[in-house]
Amino acid sequence: MSDEMKTDDKVKPLRKTRPCPECGKPSNREHYPFCSNRCREVDLSRWLTGSYAIPVADDETKADYPDEEN
Repeated sequence: MSDEMKTDDKVKPLRKTRPCPECGKPSNREHYPFCSNRCREVDLSRWLTGSYAIPVADDETKADYPDEEN
């Protein structure tokens, strides 16, 4: 074994493992926050087909802002 392999064992993950938003399995560092490339592509496909959408108001002056008081 080289010295590189020994030092890799001591490296801490950059992010805490969390459940995959698609299937709930633990996330993978390579595909974070997803567990696999499949889950990552499923999510991307939903964005591209319009299943996910960020709501917007036609007129920003009429938008409801919960932080503002009337």
